[in-house]
Amino acid sequence: MRNVRMLACLFAILVAAWLPGVASAQQVLQLEPGHGDIQLSSYLAYRHDSGGIDDATDAFRRYAAGEFSPLPGGQSEFGFQPGAYWFHANVVNHDAVETRWILVQQYALSDYIDLYVRYADGRVVHQASGDHRPFGSRSIHDRHPNFQFDLPTGQPVELLVRVQSESSMQVPLALFTTTAFASLARDAQFAIGIYYGILLALFFYNLVLWLMLRDASYFWYLFHLSAFGMVLFTLNGLGFEYLWPNSAWMTDKSVPLSICLALIGMQQFARTFLELKERFPRGNLVSLALIGFFLLLGIASLWLPYRMSTPIAARAVLVGVLWIAVAGIVVVRRGYVPARLFMLAWSMFLLGTTMFTLVAFGVLPKTFYTEYGVQIGSATEMLLLSIALGNRYASLRRENERIVSDANQKLERKVAQRTQEVRAALVQLEEAHGRLRDSSRRDGLTGLYNRTYFHEAFEKMLVDGQQSHQAVSLLMIDLDHFKAINDRHGHLVGDDCLRFTAQRIGKVLRAHDALLARFGGEEFVVGLPRHGLHEAVEVAEGLRRALVESPCGAQGHSIRISASVGVHTIAPGSVDDIDAAIEIADRALYAAKANGRDCVKTSISAA
Repeated sequence: MRNVRMLACLFAILVAAWLPGVASAQQVLQLEPGHGDIQLSSYLAYRHDSGGIDDATDAFRRYAAGEFSPLPGGQSEFGFQPGAYWFHANVVNHDAVETRWILVQQYALSDYIDLYVRYADGRVVHQASGDHRPFGSRSIHDRHPNFQFDLPTGQPVELLVRVQSESSMQVPLALFTTTAFASLARDAQFAIGIYYGILLALFFYNLVLWLMLRDASYFWYLFHLSAFGMVLFTLNGLGFEYLWPNSAWMTDKSVPLSICLALIGMQQFARTFLELKERFPRGNLVSLALIGFFLLLGIASLWLPYRMSTPIAARAVLVGVLWIAVAGIVVVRRGYVPARLFMLAWSMFLLGTTMFTLVAFGVLPKTFYTEYGVQIGSATEMLLLSIALGNRYASLRRENERIVSDANQKLERKVAQRTQEVRAALVQLEEAHGRLRDSSRRDGLTGLYNRTYFHEAFEKMLVDGQQSHQAVSLLMIDLDHFKAINDRHGHLVGDDCLRFTAQRIGKVLRAHDALLARFGGEEFVVGLPRHGLHEAVEVAEGLRRALVESPCGAQGHSIRISASVGVHTIAPGSVDDIDAAIEIADRALYAAKANGRDCVKTSISAA
């Protein structure tokens, strides 16, 4: 093996002496054991075939004639260029275990990529890939074009890569062992999964809010989020991999079309969130003009060549994002507080998008931050914008308080109308959050547990009582003459009375570790753990007195409230289930009503 390596090194020296114009400036890649992945930029020579007419034989001849040059600054990003680019590398594999390697083009949107591997015996093996060829032509099914080939141990091998594309000419080439490539693919899929997981979570969260509130800002936020997610899905090669693996037409048209949709969503969201129509009318007209341009460009991209539509769309991204930043600054300077958080979010997106666009035009090199800055920036932007939408409602609430405090008698009716609108919006928002957190457990009017939850919780209380050999008591409470309150004062007053009753009962039960729920209508139910019949009756009497002692103040009325209470105790070792217990307590309640109301009856006294 040592002799083989020495011969390989000697061969490399002879090649360098034979090709002084090229090989002296181009390093030979020595693959040592333990190398799992190698970026090839330091080992590549390149040539721009502006007419795209050379074949592999011509390219090998031109390389031998010294017409290839090292990559400028070690970077392989050239922007939008005509013709084809050729890249050449000399490789010697010294790893006897890893003889099967994968060449990966770490940019998903190249149209045509051809690999020519020339071995020491003169044999040339050709493979073809790119998103203008069927996805199945790739050696390994991955979003990045790739080629799997053999590198015999100790033998010099030449790699010649031809790339021709109407997209941005970005050719970050890398060599991987099969193990290293599998690890890279796994990590990349994990990162992509996190990104789209964030977008999906934000989408469904704000979709619920939009369905509840019907606020246009939420709709355009969802549109912007979905369209930009589709942009990155396309740019990362996932659309070609999963949605249209055999359609070169769709691959080309999806890029400018998704960009135009994302730009329309951005402008519309900014218009509604920043309230440009009222706060910056001239800026609103500019935004509408940009929306019209993006709409026409998206339609035209279905017919325009890719080499024309995509550069225009890429430049339009910078224009659209910068204009939104300008509009946001103007609105912030005019005192609109929610726009501050909007501008923070937009600055993250602007930074990531600018870096990504400049890489596409070859202005910036392709690094981790320039390649994935748009994902990081957009995810941060989406999170901050979601927060900004909530903050916007808080701003409306503060504005309402200011209006109420500063209003005079002449404007009282208008202030009341505005207050009602804002309160309705806030109630809807609070109810939406409340339903998401606790919809299955709480009664919407009183905030107490509902009947379904009580049934489940009290059943567990019974089991615990049986296991600990302690009594559990059940109280059924019904407000006296509640229908008369509704008939005399209206249902709104009746609702206030129910809420008042729930608060008074809850205050009395606070020291008893009780389970309180609204059973239905004007009925309430209480579970008392570790309470025998005597203790439960004392608690019931305390509840009854607490209601009678303090009248309910509602809508300017002082209303006396009383209640009838039925008490049933389930002794340790009894076989009562929850339905039977409720039925017995209910009979005691009816006995209390029959006895003149405003009293407490037990299941024993009612029997």
